[in-house]
Amino acid sequence: MNDWDDLRYFLAVARTGTVSGAAVELGVNHSTVSRRINAYEKKHDVRLFERLAQGYEMTQAAENIYRYALEIEERTHIVERELFGRDTRLQGRLCITAYHSTVNDLVMPVLSDFCERYPEIELELSVTADIRDLSAREADIAIRGTPRPPDHLVGKKVANVGAAIYTSESYQKRQLRRPEVILWRDELVLPEWVATHFPDARVVLRTDDVSTMRAAVVGGLGMARLPCWGADICPGLFRLKLDLAPMGWGLWVLIHADLRSTARVRVCRDFLIDTLETKRDLIEGRCSTYL
Repeated sequence: MNDWDDLRYFLAVARTGTVSGAAVELGVNHSTVSRRINAYEKKHDVRLFERLAQGYEMTQAAENIYRYALEIEERTHIVERELFGRDTRLQGRLCITAYHSTVNDLVMPVLSDFCERYPEIELELSVTADIRDLSAREADIAIRGTPRPPDHLVGKKVANVGAAIYTSESYQKRQLRRPEVILWRDELVLPEWVATHFPDARVVLRTDDVSTMRAAVVGGLGMARLPCWGADICPGLFRLKLDLAPMGWGLWVLIHADLRSTARVRVCRDFLIDTLETKRDLIEGRCSTYL
C-alpha cells in the first residue's frame, strides 16, 4: 500500500464526511474505505477521524495534514495530465461527461460513427448532472451548458442554449382552472416565466433531472421550461409562444488545457464539435411545433 493511495482514501473521507460518500467518490465498497482508513491510522499510530453518528469528523491531526495532502493530490494530477497529454495513440480509455439529455438526444444517435472510425478507443460515458473534475481526470472531455467555462478548460461553444415553455395535448385537454407547472428542485421561488405568465399557477412537481421533467410534461402533469434540443424532437410536446428572457448559456465541448495534444482526446473533441454544430438550429430553438 503506497502513501498516495492511502492519502486518496483519507481525502475522500475528509471531503465527503462519510464512508459511503467516499466510497461513491472512489468507486469502491464502503467496507473497503473503512478498512483502508483503519489501516492508515494504525500504520501511523494516530486517530484521523472521530466516528460520529452524523459521519466522520477530522481530528486535529487530520486537519494538520489536510492541506499537504491536497498539494500532493494536485501534483499527482499534474503528473498524470502531463503523461496523458503526450499520448499519441488512437487507442485506450476515453471518458466523456455530459448531462443525460445531452448524451441521449444529441450524441448517442451518432456515436456509432465514432466507434467505427476509431475502434481501439474505449469510450466511457459519465452521464450525470454533477460536474466532473477534468483537472483530476474524472473525465477527459465535457459537454457542458454554462455561461462561461472555467479558465483552466479550453474548447468551443457550439451553440447558444435555447429553452422554451412546453406543454402537451393531454395537459390541454384537462381544462384546469389553475395552470400547473413543473419546476427544478432548487427553484423554491417561482421563476420569472411563471410569475410573469402564470402567476396563479400551482406547482405539481419539482425534479432535478431534465429527462424526468420532459417525461412529466409528456404525461400531462403540467408545463415546464425545457431545453429546445430535448423538447422539440419529442412527440407530443408543443412550445408555447411566450416571450422569455434568454438563458445566456452556451453549449460547450471542453477539455483540460494539458490534454490538447492527446491524440484520442483531440479526435473525439473534434468529432463532438462537428456533430453538435450540425444540430445548432435544434439546440438554439429554431425547430419547433407551436400549440
